[in-house]
Amino acid sequence: MKNATDKPLCFVVQGFGSKTDYTDGRVLDLDASYDVIKAAVERAGLRCQRADEIVHAGTIDIPMYEQLLNADLVIADLSTNNLNAAFELGVRYALRPRATIVVAESKFKSPFDVNHIVIRRYEHLGPDVGAKEARRFERDLAACIKVVMADTRTDSPVYTMLPLLQPPRGVSAPVAPTPVEAPGNPTSVGSGTRPARAPKPPPTARDWLDRAQRAMAVEDYGAAVKAWDEVRRFSPSDTHATQQLALATYRHRRPSVAKSLEAARDLLATLSPATTNDAATLTLWAAIHQRRWDRAHDPADLAEALSAFERSHVLKVDHYNAAHLAYLLQVRATQHLKSKRHDDALADWVNAQRLWRDAQTLAEPAAARADASISARYWAAATMWQASIALADGAAERRWQRRTQAMTEVSPRKQAAASSQATRLRELTNELVARLGPVHPAADTA
Repeated sequence: MKNATDKPLCFVVQGFGSKTDYTDGRVLDLDASYDVIKAAVERAGLRCQRADEIVHAGTIDIPMYEQLLNADLVIADLSTNNLNAAFELGVRYALRPRATIVVAESKFKSPFDVNHIVIRRYEHLGPDVGAKEARRFERDLAACIKVVMADTRTDSPVYTMLPLLQPPRGVSAPVAPTPVEAPGNPTSVGSGTRPARAPKPPPTARDWLDRAQRAMAVEDYGAAVKAWDEVRRFSPSDTHATQQLALATYRHRRPSVAKSLEAARDLLATLSPATTNDAATLTLWAAIHQRRWDRAHDPADLAEALSAFERSHVLKVDHYNAAHLAYLLQVRATQHLKSKRHDDALADWVNAQRLWRDAQTLAEPAAARADASISARYWAAATMWQASIALADGAAERRWQRRTQAMTEVSPRKQAAASSQATRLRELTNELVARLGPVHPAADTA
C-alpha cells in the first residue's frame, strides 16, 4: 500500500495570512483560499504543500526553488496582485514546460502580459470564501487538476514561444534520509526496549501563524508577540505579519505602555507609513499615535493620527476610520478653542459632524450582517452608539448603548474600550455644543 508521500506533490504558490490588494484596498484572507485549494488538490489524489508548511533551517529560498522545479504540479494564486507569487510563477514557467495552474479571486486585474494565460477564478468575500463558492471551486479545481496531470501538452508560455528550449534534466530535490537505528538503541518489539522516537520537527511558518492567530483570538498578546515574531523570522518582508506584531506589541503593554507603543511604532515605521497606500498600516499607525496623544498630549502625535486616519479613510471607506477621524477632529476643535482659534474649531466641529453621519451610514448595515463575526458587529454597533452621542440623538444613543452592552460574547477589554470612548466623546461633545452650539444637518449642505 502506498503511503501519503508516494502521491504526486502539488506546490501552491501563494501568500499566507491576510494580504492587502493595493489596487483597491481590499484585504483577503489567503489562508481561507488555501484551505479550498488544498481540499481540491487532495480530492484529485495529490498531496499539497505551501511554502509556510515546509520544514527547513535558514532561508526558505532554497526549498522554494526546489519545489518550483521538482513539484509534479504547481498552482499559483495571483490574488491581491502578489508580486512574489507572480515572480515564482515565472520561475516555474521557465523551469517546467507543463503542469502549472493559475488561479485568482474574481476581482484580480490581469496585467497585459498574462492576459493570454488561462486564470481560474473564485469569489472571495475578504475574511472568507463562502461555503457555496468553496464547494464549487473545490469541485472545479479538482477536475482541472486531473485533466492537467493527465495531459502532456505544454502550458508554459516560455516553452510555447521557445519550442526548442529544453527543460533541466537530472535535478531533483534532496530526499530526507531514512532514520537509521543507532547501535545499542534497538527498535524491535522483541528486544523488550521501547522503540526510539523520531525527533519532533521544528515548527513551520504555518505552525507559528496558527499559534499567532489563536493567541490574538483569545487576546493573549504576550504569546501573540512571540508567535508573530517567529512568523516574521520566516518571512521578514511579510507586511501582514509586521502589522499584527505591531498590534500585539502595543496591546501587550510590556514592559510598559509607553515602551510598547514605541516598539509598535518602530515596527510600523519599516512599512513606510508616510508614503504607503496600505490602509491597514495607516490605521494602525494612526491608532498608535492616538494612544500616544492620549498619554502625553503631544500635538505632533495628534497631527500624525489625524493625517493617517484621513488617508486610511480615503483608501478604505469604513465606519472605523470615519468614527476615529471624527473623534479626533473634535479633539482638535477643543485644542483650537484653547488657542482662541474659534473659526478653526468651528470648521473641525462641522467636519466631525459630517463624518459621524457618514460613519452611521457605513456602520448600520455592518451591525446587522449575519455573516460577520461577533467582533465586527460589536464595533459597528459601538460606532452607532458613539455617533448618536456626537449627533445628540438621545433616543438612538440609548438604543445602541443597550444593543452594544447586550453583546456579552465580546471580551471585557472591548466592552471597557467602547464604554471609555463613549464617555470621552460625550465630554467632548458637551464642551463643543456649549461653546460653539449644535451643528444641524442643514449646516453641511453647502
